[in-house]
Amino acid sequence: MNEPGLSGPGFFIRSRGLASRPASSSYVHMTDTIEFFFDVSSPWTYLAFHNIQPMMAEHDFDIRWRPFLVGGVHNAVNPSVAEARANTDSPKFRQVGRSLYDWAALSGVTMNFPSEHHPLRSVHLMRFCCLLEADQAALFQFARAGFEAYFTDQTNLDDPETLVAFSDQQGLNGADLWQRSQDQACKDKLRANTDEAIARGAYGSPSIFVPFGDGERLYFGNDQLPLVAWAIEENRKRRG
Repeated sequence: MNEPGLSGPGFFIRSRGLASRPASSSYVHMTDTIEFFFDVSSPWTYLAFHNIQPMMAEHDFDIRWRPFLVGGVHNAVNPSVAEARANTDSPKFRQVGRSLYDWAALSGVTMNFPSEHHPLRSVHLMRFCCLLEADQAALFQFARAGFEAYFTDQTNLDDPETLVAFSDQQGLNGADLWQRSQDQACKDKLRANTDEAIARGAYGSPSIFVPFGDGERLYFGNDQLPLVAWAIEENRKRRG
């Protein structure tokens, strides 16, 4: 059964107008904050990371960026992902691949994927992200550059020297980040973020948590961004 306001294949287009209200409207709401758990190694996460940006202004919400390790999520609760990747000749695998490039074209994202460095072992990169999590603006800039470096420029961000040099290029101290990323506290932080996402129902990247009523809604992937917009607006209506 469909939720109110969710019907028909044209929802994505309609959802982009949900936040448009006359200047004289007496409608008042608080700015909502959603959580976006992500791993830079995921191409679908790159698309969602890119496509959610204009939605922030249209629907007046903030994002708390939460780095985690998608491989740990898959190992814990979604092992079928690895099994599906092993069968690259299946109709589903071919269709998903075509959809990825179609979405990239629609989104204006240059997707040179896969590269010779795929799959990316992202643990070092995501530890760097965890070190930046307290500074959300710095994390956002670093993650955005990381997505572009890996999926557009085909940079091997798994290589420690390359990762340190890449961090330096972003105006950060790559050697310091590398040293701190080897501390147990940093490793524990990445594990804690991953475990938290799993406990809240995550099974892949990105996992997007939207406050809803007395709880929250979990939405997964780029394709479900229209539901994120709907949940934000619907929750405001229910709050009155």
